[in-house]
Amino acid sequence: MTPDAARAEVELFDEAMSCRDALPAAFVFAALDERRIVQSCERAEALLRTIAQIEDGTGEDDDRAHDPVIQRLEAKVNVLLELVGGLIARDLAMPPVREVRWSRKGIVLAQAEGGSLGEHGLLRLQPAAWLPQLLELPARVIAVEPGAERRLWLRVEPLPDPLEAALERHLFRVHRRAIARRNQQKARG
Repeated sequence: MTPDAARAEVELFDEAMSCRDALPAAFVFAALDERRIVQSCERAEALLRTIAQIEDGTGEDDDRAHDPVIQRLEAKVNVLLELVGGLIARDLAMPPVREVRWSRKGIVLAQAEGGSLGEHGLLRLQPAAWLPQLLELPARVIAVEPGAERRLWLRVEPLPDPLEAALERHLFRVHRRAIARRNQQKARG
């Protein structure tokens, strides 16, 4: 790991919850003026809030959440969302699925092309598998590791506090689901 990459690891992941995931993600160079940054951040915050409302729609304290009829209905809606999302995603120009590590501060991903040190642009990623909608965040390349599997470290900036909080809550839900899946796999065998 290069010294820049080591510093980027500390900057992005120390004192921040992070998740490892495989999801459609890419860095795209873009000249970002203040207006485009504000619009991008507003859309990202709205998308993350919508995802949170859908995923956390029924609280665990709600007795109805344990009703088998409600659970079956939720399962059917989830299947329908995934089917429709899959159909829509086929027609969209989605970034390739990549292994990533991300936090509210930024992301590291393998990307063979684009992204020079200090370059500004947009981090484009699909935050929920069931929703073929891309989250676009302003980002800056803070480290590049050359080689066969070239990696970029991107700092998302500048993020308004409400967007940073929404991103952190989203990552917490992703992390919680990953732990639940691991626990289910351990229980099965």
